Amino acid sequence: MATRRLLLLSPASGLRGTKALGTPAVPGLRRGYSSADSSQYLHRSIVPTMHFQKSLPRLPIPRLEDTVRRYLNAQKPLLDDDQFRKTEELACSFEHGIGRELHEQLVAQDKQNKRTSYISGPWFDMYLSSRESVVLNFNPFMSFNPDPKTEYNDQLTRATNMTVSAMRFLKTLRAGYLEPEVFHLNPVKSDTQTFRRLIRFVPSSLSWFGAYMVNAYPLDMSQYFRLFNSTRLPKLSRDELFTDEKAKHLLVLRNGNFYVFDVIDRDGNIVKPSEIQAHLKYILSDNSAAPAFPLAYLPSENRDIWALLRQKLLDNGNEEVLQKVDSAVFCLCLDDFPIKDLVHLSHTMLHGDGINRWYDKSFNLILTKDGNAAVHFEHSWGDGVAVLRFQNEVFKDSTQKPAVTPQSQPAAVDSSSAVQKLSFKLNDALKAGITKAKQNFDATMDTLTLDFIQFKKGGKEFLKQKKVSPDAVAQLSFQMAFLRQYGQTVATYESCSTAAFKHGRTETIRPASIYTKKCTEAFVRQPSKHTTEELQHMIAECSKYHGQLTKEAAMGQGFDRHLFSLRYLAASKGIPLPDVYQDQAYAQLNHNILSTSTLSSPAVNMGGFAPVVPDGFGVAYGVHDDWIGCNTSSYPARNVHEFLQCVHKSLEDIFHVLEGKHINS
Repeated sequence: MATRRLLLLSPASGLRGTKALGTPAVPGLRRGYSSADSSQYLHRSIVPTMHFQKSLPRLPIPRLEDTVRRYLNAQKPLLDDDQFRKTEELACSFEHGIGRELHEQLVAQDKQNKRTSYISGPWFDMYLSSRESVVLNFNPFMSFNPDPKTEYNDQLTRATNMTVSAMRFLKTLRAGYLEPEVFHLNPVKSDTQTFRRLIRFVPSSLSWFGAYMVNAYPLDMSQYFRLFNSTRLPKLSRDELFTDEKAKHLLVLRNGNFYVFDVIDRDGNIVKPSEIQAHLKYILSDNSAAPAFPLAYLPSENRDIWALLRQKLLDNGNEEVLQKVDSAVFCLCLDDFPIKDLVHLSHTMLHGDGINRWYDKSFNLILTKDGNAAVHFEHSWGDGVAVLRFQNEVFKDSTQKPAVTPQSQPAAVDSSSAVQKLSFKLNDALKAGITKAKQNFDATMDTLTLDFIQFKKGGKEFLKQKKVSPDAVAQLSFQMAFLRQYGQTVATYESCSTAAFKHGRTETIRPASIYTKKCTEAFVRQPSKHTTEELQHMIAECSKYHGQLTKEAAMGQGFDRHLFSLRYLAASKGIPLPDVYQDQAYAQLNHNILSTSTLSSPAVNMGGFAPVVPDGFGVAYGVHDDWIGCNTSSYPARNVHEFLQCVHKSLEDIFHVLEGKHINS
């Protein structure tokens, strides 16, 4: 059940940080790269964008015995002895019975389907068949850092620059000039011009192996085409993904009103930045009131209800305007208010007021009155890796090569004819549907609480110095905090990208382990009974095991996706649900009370998402060089403020112990 909503912000390849993301400091440029090109493209890589795609390794299906062993390891800290024995019996019987048959069928099916991965189809199905609202249940956000040049954070200036940079990204990607996404384990050897000049001559069918020889790991880029001109369309039972790469217009939302104008001209070039600026200025100066029945509420509805209402919209003469919304390159949202603080920023970017977003668009680029910016994205089409690359490139380009300055004058063009304001024909049934959608939206958003902490007593540098994994320490602090607050160890999910494989999506790291349970109980319940050295040893054990889980997940050797696929296969063949899936312990493990995801990037200020279960926390966090940030959400069943206080206290205790000091209970 809860697994459906867990694919949030994925660190590249499960390998922490952003080494895998973005363009190298010195991108390889094609010969003949002119200044005219630089206004149209981000860069021109000498290695074609999709050079490695053909030869990417396939996502492995783990051995069934490994999956069962890993599953039981994850269950151990959550169950008492009697419960564990029962779950162990069911898992072993599955392994030697129906599970073995299903596994063999899955392997055979995978051999017939070499162009993709075993998880790709079931994962798309899981997302697109869910009938829940995409708002809070699926769509996360990642907010940009401010432009280092303060005056460039003016809303009109930044909206223009980010739009132009986004269009440069689109053109660079489609021309095959975008630097391929590669994780460099030994950048001195592989992140070089020499390597690029050599690898471009290796045929695509072998290029991955050439990179592997120098410890470089190209990542899957099959999701990138869905960034632009794409929308999730509501359909009864299962939604569809729609992409129309021929469309040349941008969709702009302001105050609940919809506007479109072309950002690509007849020759396929980006419209002049001064003209884009003029059109955006025209939209920002439009004094029209918000519509009495804002259409933007509809994509926040239950998917079947929205599908029926969309059909009513089409039947009522709105086909042409909906086509413009769906095919637009992306959706730019201009908000008319400044941001008060980080909590206000999170609420604004995660859900907003419901009238100024199009939640089904592959992404919304949001800019507030004071130039705060974020990407809010629909999750079925892709994962955090593609979106984070887009953000890194747009941030770098818009701040280092801005298309306009605060002093730039908009072009003297007739924006009133270039910009089309969309109007929708609404009958009584549609008006009633919008009113109901607004009521549901407001009631749901009222239940969500968000809060943020910054732990400033140290970060990645200190932890690496102490030879412990920064991610393991952050995860340990969440386990410790929950134990301190609620007295138990619960199902925990950390997303990890499997983009190192063709059509990889994500795998789950299960941070709650017998090691974290032992360590957190020692810290929270009986710190005085242990010496500092003993506590340090427990932290080191947690770090080592978490590192192993992370590596396994990144290499496609977790257990969650395998079990998910076997269950999906059984259902598709009409086989009764095997007993292992009917076990209460299986349901409990997939009721992820702590849903966590990390990212770290010079472009991104913070990310956020909602809990995946009503009694859970949604924990977006980043471990930076000298501080740790944690942006967390909850519904009324949990107290997010108290949880974050407990996280802060846990981090203090862990850092104290690593410094060789005693802790106060």
